[in-house]
Amino acid sequence: MFSKIIFSTALFFSALSFAQNKTANTVLMGGKPVHTYAKLPSVNKAAPKFTLTDVSMKDQTLDSYKGKFMILNIFPSVDTGVCSASVRHFNEDAANLPNTVVLCISKDLPFAQKRFCGAEGIKNVVMLSDFRSDFGKVYGVELTDSVMKGLLSRAVVVIDPSGKIVYEEQVADISQEPNYDAAIKAVKN
Repeated sequence: MFSKIIFSTALFFSALSFAQNKTANTVLMGGKPVHTYAKLPSVNKAAPKFTLTDVSMKDQTLDSYKGKFMILNIFPSVDTGVCSASVRHFNEDAANLPNTVVLCISKDLPFAQKRFCGAEGIKNVVMLSDFRSDFGKVYGVELTDSVMKGLLSRAVVVIDPSGKIVYEEQVADISQEPNYDAAIKAVKN
């Protein structure tokens, strides 16, 4: 009985906390609603600073890529079909984009990201891990409920060389791929 009260109380405060977060966003996962921490940062605003970990376990920041277009390919895990497809797709596109870097960002450990890139022959993107940072909350993409709680939703953010966001897409259903053409067009314009 006591454990049911504690569980009910925790569930109530979790729901209350979510309800008080007026910037939360709803996306779908296989057609079912799930929630992100907040909405993506807005177009025409300065990109929020971040620190992520690369496959060599070194910190990389927004400033590490200053002066280049950055395509942030954000997703739950390289170990899913749609996520790995997005990495492969951007890997092909990135080879043809001057002054552009594609940052593939997930909660996967750097070791898993490195293994994936080696097995898939991925060489034109930079894999970055959010396993020890607050990127998911800062960019609003961390999932706050469902079995995927704590992982990142699927989104794309394009940042211009001056550090301003020029495109953002919160993919409506995590099980679908992003709009690659729109992201590439944002770099080319």
